[in-house]
Amino acid sequence: MNTLIERSWLRADGRKGIRNTLVVAYLVECAHHVAREIQMPYRESGAHLIGFSGCYPNDYSFRMMRSLCTHPNVGGVLLLSLGCEGFNRNGLRDAIRASGRPCELLVIQNSGGTRSTIASGRERAEAILTEMASQPRGPMLTSELCVGTVCGGSDGTSGITANPGIGRAFDQLVKAGATCIFEETGELIGCEQIMAARAATPALAAELTASVEKAARYYTTMGHGSFAPGNADGGLTTQEEKSMGAYSKSGSSPISGLIKPGDVPRTGGLYLLDVVPDGEPRFGFPNINDNAEIAELIACGSHLILFATGRGSVVGSAISPVIKVCANPETYRNLPEDMDVDAGRILEGRGTLDEVGAEIVQSIESTAAGHPTASEALGHQEFVLGYKSFSPIGPSCHPTYQ
Repeated sequence: MNTLIERSWLRADGRKGIRNTLVVAYLVECAHHVAREIQMPYRESGAHLIGFSGCYPNDYSFRMMRSLCTHPNVGGVLLLSLGCEGFNRNGLRDAIRASGRPCELLVIQNSGGTRSTIASGRERAEAILTEMASQPRGPMLTSELCVGTVCGGSDGTSGITANPGIGRAFDQLVKAGATCIFEETGELIGCEQIMAARAATPALAAELTASVEKAARYYTTMGHGSFAPGNADGGLTTQEEKSMGAYSKSGSSPISGLIKPGDVPRTGGLYLLDVVPDGEPRFGFPNINDNAEIAELIACGSHLILFATGRGSVVGSAISPVIKVCANPETYRNLPEDMDVDAGRILEGRGTLDEVGAEIVQSIESTAAGHPTASEALGHQEFVLGYKSFSPIGPSCHPTYQ
């Protein structure tokens, strides 16, 4: 399986995208309204709104914004700054331009205020969109895709249908040479030794184990875990049951590496994304909602996201399309306009895990070829970015790249 995907976007930095998005990004909450007003008229033209709300600088947030604004699905960027925040706006602009993408920066305090900046921003947005329209296209193979996965609104069916269905799809993609990323180390507590047995090297096995142990310490210190009231209402009984369900999204392929937000894998294979901050716990919830996790998967290069849900979720994402894989047949019937794959049919004898896995792969290839997902068609562009702190990964975390 290595399907030819016609007409991807060829970026100057050598990467290939499945969408050609104009990112309008605010660099502090004070610039959010102006950025949104600039972006709104161009939503149908592929303009997406992202941003960082904080006033104080943070290395993680800068790294995330740089990775997102130079993502292969992004063709151009318009940055909005108030002017007195701590974000390194010139550094971000320069990094985006160095990637070969058109990028403009507007500072509201220097641009005449709200109305003047909106008018100027729309002029800049139109100019960038015109330049993006002439960006080259070319073929892309399934093996060149990077696919991330997350689960949200889990219930008792999630670990039986949708999650293992995604695991089957991941196995097919990894076999074809693609890059697959799973995460949620806080929801893998108890699975560390199972993952370690699949590691490409003993050193990586130790890193995988340490990442989950760190998550367990973090949650213990903060006094919370990944098991939510809604999970119990949906039939999940224990943290162990939820962990095994989340783990099943990874499939059965060897684990090639451990990465952190903003790290882009250099070779194909299966990777665990460590989302829990390093150092002493001080940032509250590692991820305050599913879209914070999705943003981190995208920052690691994911062209699209597989979202497994049992109870149901309606969110999508900016930059990379989200494919909803519904675990519960009742949820699929209740929220059909928000779902893409009915994995819950397995429970009713209308399909097998292998068939659902194959359908997920087909949905990935269709989405990569330009077909909109349910959340895209509905206009969902959710985005969340907060404060964290991470240490760089070492060579033992990515042993397959030398």
